Amino acid sequence: MQRPNKAKTPRRPGPKKASNIEKDPVGVYCRIRPLGAEDEECCVEMISSSTIQLHAPDGLKANRNGEYKETQYSFKKVFGINTTQMELFEDVAKPLIEDLIHCKNGLLFTYGVTGSGKTFTMTGSPGEGGLLPRCLDMLFNTIGPFQAKRFVFKPDDKNGMEVQGQVDALLERQKRDSQQSVPKTPSSRQKADPEFADMINSEEACKSENVDEDCCYSVFVSYIEIYNNYIYDLLEDAPFDPIRPKPPQSKILREDQNHNMYVAGCTEVEVKSTEEAFEVFWKGQKKRRIANTELNRESSRSHSVFTVKLAQAPLDADGDHILQDKNQVNVSQLCLVDLAGSERTSRTRAEGSRLREAGNINQSLMTLRTCMEVLRENQMCGTNKMVPYRDSKVTHLFKNYFDGEGKVRMIVCVNPKADDYDETMLVMRFAEMTQEVEVARPIDRPICGLTAGRRHRNRVFKDEMSRRQEERGPSNADDPGLLNQLMESLPALPNFELVDPADDQSLPRLIEVLERRHRVRRMMAEEFDKTANTLKSMFQQFDGQFNAKETFIHDQRNKLSEKDKVIISQKAELERLEKKSKTLEYKVDILQKTTDMYEQDKRSLRHELETREQRLQREQTDRKRMEQRMHGMVTDTKHKWEKECERRVNAKQLEMQNKLWVKDEKLKQLKAIVTESSSSSSTGCDGGFPTERPEKPERPSRERDHNMGQKRSASPSPLHTAPPIHRRSHSAGGEKWVDHKPTSNLDLDTVMQPILPNAIKVSTPNEKALSKCHKYMLRHQELDSDGEIETKLIKGNVFRTRGGGQAVQFTDIETLKQECSSRKRRSGSGEGAAQIEDIENRAPVASTSSGFGYQKRRKP
Repeated sequence: MQRPNKAKTPRRPGPKKASNIEKDPVGVYCRIRPLGAEDEECCVEMISSSTIQLHAPDGLKANRNGEYKETQYSFKKVFGINTTQMELFEDVAKPLIEDLIHCKNGLLFTYGVTGSGKTFTMTGSPGEGGLLPRCLDMLFNTIGPFQAKRFVFKPDDKNGMEVQGQVDALLERQKRDSQQSVPKTPSSRQKADPEFADMINSEEACKSENVDEDCCYSVFVSYIEIYNNYIYDLLEDAPFDPIRPKPPQSKILREDQNHNMYVAGCTEVEVKSTEEAFEVFWKGQKKRRIANTELNRESSRSHSVFTVKLAQAPLDADGDHILQDKNQVNVSQLCLVDLAGSERTSRTRAEGSRLREAGNINQSLMTLRTCMEVLRENQMCGTNKMVPYRDSKVTHLFKNYFDGEGKVRMIVCVNPKADDYDETMLVMRFAEMTQEVEVARPIDRPICGLTAGRRHRNRVFKDEMSRRQEERGPSNADDPGLLNQLMESLPALPNFELVDPADDQSLPRLIEVLERRHRVRRMMAEEFDKTANTLKSMFQQFDGQFNAKETFIHDQRNKLSEKDKVIISQKAELERLEKKSKTLEYKVDILQKTTDMYEQDKRSLRHELETREQRLQREQTDRKRMEQRMHGMVTDTKHKWEKECERRVNAKQLEMQNKLWVKDEKLKQLKAIVTESSSSSSTGCDGGFPTERPEKPERPSRERDHNMGQKRSASPSPLHTAPPIHRRSHSAGGEKWVDHKPTSNLDLDTVMQPILPNAIKVSTPNEKALSKCHKYMLRHQELDSDGEIETKLIKGNVFRTRGGGQAVQFTDIETLKQECSSRKRRSGSGEGAAQIEDIENRAPVASTSSGFGYQKRRKP
């Protein structure tokens, strides 16, 4: 058995939003209040009519090492300390009243820290009326002659209006006057509150000229406050019980059929004049919660919302009565909000209930800031994040202004004293962010299809009728003289006296006269009917022409209004495009400046690169030239020293041969002397035979020595008869060697060279060569302390590793040194000189250093 699906409650569809809805940014204005004392430090400076600059106070700079810099913020308009209430009203609130009369909603609220002048801006003081009384004054000055009678419009408790008939409205008025228990609506004939009597100067009164005279208007006001996130009605007349007083009951928010939020059960009072509205406002103002804090003597502890609701309905075709159609009733409202100021409890030193109030105020303002941030992100980034309107009653009440349509304006009140610098900085950031939020532009409501000017025509008709009545005087419809004049126009009756009923002469004459009179009367009636029909047809023709003219005028007015709308939309589009063009021009200027900077940096970097390339080329050229020069110098020096060495070797060889010859001569002489002495002794003994002197050996010539030197240079073997004793090298053996000679080593052409039999000579060791040999030798050259080249033969054993590779373990180091004779000193004695000479003329000596760090030298 299949289980039936559980039905779900259908979700109520939200308001459909057109994709091409035009939007306007929130209008944010700034007002700077004067300082309390002249010598007080100021941190706000007005640079232009739309820009202010914040300066960090000196104490804050000293405490934070100058971290804060001067920051600038832009607004739609900035009002300085000398701005009057009238100037502020003309720029900010007057357009909202004009939109209210044209069935468009509006929201105006003040925002700022505590003590910044929000309540003064909204309410004002005697002689300096604020925005609220000026808005009411302009509204009643405009619609005063066109107001409907009291109780013609009646609230339906669902944020709408109903139209009652004249009889029902009259009964409602009589019922209100007769029942004294029902609280009366304040009357304009009562004396106004003295604090509001002189708020508005008669010279500052203003009105809107563009008002629809074919409608009837009624104004309803309500006044609520949001205290600790609860809504209370300030106009509610609760019964007073002195024994057990009851606290006021909070109200709830509801949503009407148009998805607009309203306060259910809120008192809406119909007012007919500015003084009456002031009186109602003052009645609620007395109930509003204010308290004395460290920063403000009369600090608002709640958010107040004064709502002005305007109901209007068109007149009928005669222009005398209101249409009894609820669909033709248009309701617009303007909300004037005085937000409580944000404050820091560390400065106000609030405790108890004041601390709780401050916490709720700051929380509601934080929710408002969060909603603005999410709205801006959704509009700029195209996201669809949920806006947390329900987190606070303030944001929930005005939800329809940001999601629906209506004009929103905010006045940021700033206190320029240095103590409020941190709070003012936060307020400026919120204001800067709010300017980027856009709300839907209010659209024009459709007007009634009746002919325009109905009220004017009805008034003109009544005035004309009364004028003619006055000119005609009293009515003479029953005047006997007029009747006698009409009777005399008929044929006269004959004078006779009827005596006998059978009189044949008088009766026929009478009948003839009566018939003639009847014919005349009938002709007069026909002529009168003919004239009446002609006049009626003329009236009908005139009425048709008049209706046609009125229809034509109405069509022309409709076309003109459409053209005006098109012109207004085109002007708005032109303004938007101009703003966009200015923004793009500003961006283009910035990009152009950035591009110029980048181009300048590019040119400078390119110039620097070219300079460095030229320098590098010059350095390379100089280096090549230096290398060539050094190479030539090295080659010349090498040839020079080769020739010098060859010359010195030949000279040494010749010198050594001469020395050897001298020694041989001495030995021969010594031998001859020894032989002669032995022979003389033998001669003395034997009788003395003379001995022959041996021949003197011939001294070798230089040419022969030179030839011998050339032969000796080819084979540098020593001249001594006894071969020199050499230390046996560790390299001599039957093992196979890897002779590693780097390419950077120099050939010294010394007499003694290491000789390795069965050696594989490599310039770079590789695994293939190491795998074929058992021994390894590295030829390493370096300079010794005397600047001579010293060659080290580093030897080691090659063995196989576990991974299959080859490794070398070094075991011995042999050192070969080459010494030059010019670096040896000669001693003064000839014998020592000969000994040193003998040492210097030897061949280069090879010394071997063992792993223990000592050297062994051997002499030939």
